[in-house]
Amino acid sequence: MTNDQKDPLFVLVKSLSKSEKRQFKVYVGRLGVNTDSKFLALFNHLDKSESLDEELIVSKGIVKKQQLSNLKAHLYKQILISLRLSPLHQNVRSQIREQLDFATILYHKGLYKQSLKILDKAKTVAKENEENNIAYEIVELEKVIETQYITRSINSRADELTIEAKMLSMKNVLTSRLSNLSLQLYGLMIKSGYVRNDKEHKIITNYFESKLPKYDWNILGFREKLWLYKAHLWYSFMVQDFLSCYKYSKKWVDLFYSTPKMIILNPVFFLRGNHYLLESLYLIQGKTQLKLTLSKFEKTITSDNFPIDDNIEVLSFQFIYNNRLNVHFLEGTFDEGEYLVTEILKGITEYKNRLDDHHIMVLYYKIGCLYFGMANHRKCIEYLKKIINNKSLKMREDLMCFARVLSLVAHYEAGMDYHLETQLKETYRFLIKMDDLHEVQKEMIKFLKSLGDIFPHQIKDEFRKLHKTLKQYEDHPYEKRAFLYLDILSWLESNIEGRPVADIIKEKSKKLIR
Repeated sequence: MTNDQKDPLFVLVKSLSKSEKRQFKVYVGRLGVNTDSKFLALFNHLDKSESLDEELIVSKGIVKKQQLSNLKAHLYKQILISLRLSPLHQNVRSQIREQLDFATILYHKGLYKQSLKILDKAKTVAKENEENNIAYEIVELEKVIETQYITRSINSRADELTIEAKMLSMKNVLTSRLSNLSLQLYGLMIKSGYVRNDKEHKIITNYFESKLPKYDWNILGFREKLWLYKAHLWYSFMVQDFLSCYKYSKKWVDLFYSTPKMIILNPVFFLRGNHYLLESLYLIQGKTQLKLTLSKFEKTITSDNFPIDDNIEVLSFQFIYNNRLNVHFLEGTFDEGEYLVTEILKGITEYKNRLDDHHIMVLYYKIGCLYFGMANHRKCIEYLKKIINNKSLKMREDLMCFARVLSLVAHYEAGMDYHLETQLKETYRFLIKMDDLHEVQKEMIKFLKSLGDIFPHQIKDEFRKLHKTLKQYEDHPYEKRAFLYLDILSWLESNIEGRPVADIIKEKSKKLIR
């Protein structure tokens, strides 16, 4: 028996749409000898199976045990070839690559003139779509051919190709350095979250400034600008400069809207740019702009000309539902957002093979926050447990920390305080181990620990004291992140005033001017 979800072949077969399965069978049937082939029999078996049972495959006589591994590898390759040939998976990038392959074949046959003609057309398309890596490959092949195919303009042609190669190489190096910096910052963000003190701020700033390459703005194309905005965005996120996050994510998205064909060619970057813009608007509490931007985003990705594939479906699901929840959090309309839970859980089930643990846990945390806002604290605890009990989650330590703190508060509100002391100790140990114990968390834990010694008539005074203490951290450069995960101040105000936390947030929402 094989682990179904980790077997590449089984996952690939189950990811195929009806049209892709039909395309594969047409591809296999192009030669009559293949219609009864073993790899097609294996494909049909896996297509109908709910799990991958290798012993069953052998017992059905599809293949001998010692041949199964090779047959699986062969089937995997044939499916990929079929997908590559499918019109659904054709785009400008693959078309340019195909022309380069044709030109290479012609070159090896000694048909230099024909090869150069194809390369020239492919290079024009590559440059128009800022596919500079492929354009560089094309120029390099042109240089090779020109050394063997002597033309009357060899001198000017050599200079022309040399200048082209130099310019493309310079752009590719710049793009590579910017993309490396962006990726490294993103990795740090996922692993550790925001900077927690002046020391970390200085380290990240020095790292960013030392790695940021020098550039001439006038020669930057679409891709160079895109990676430049990405790098600045991740630096801004890490140092909690959310206005700069908004600034650079807006530049990112505007870059796409100003060049519509790039939306079609790079839909994933377009999706991510919009997600970060929406996230930034949430962090700066730009309620009106958040709703308008989300509406425009949804309209664009559901339009007829927007590309659709499995990856885009999963990302669209993540980004749309994350930000729909954020709208309800800003407005305090938690009850109105409950319908999203069913849709999110359905999506998690549908995309379970393509969603990683990190993104699933983020959705669970947001669902927990939604139920907390609805005062359904037991449901809140149920979803937070999914995060706290996830032993394999190695990323976003800050998410783990705040899930535990929110769980403590939810237990208190639900009257489930009989194990509170044990949970307090576990949470405290966890935060110490994570090196993530901040002043806001210290004050919260200190307050919850003291609840057993406070008389009922004193409780509101204690809430007021805690509110006054925490209020000073609301705009603190490193402590304010606590309020991004849990609106602690609104919770305290609801207890002081004896009103639902949703009502408190709704009142604050009306005062938001952005």
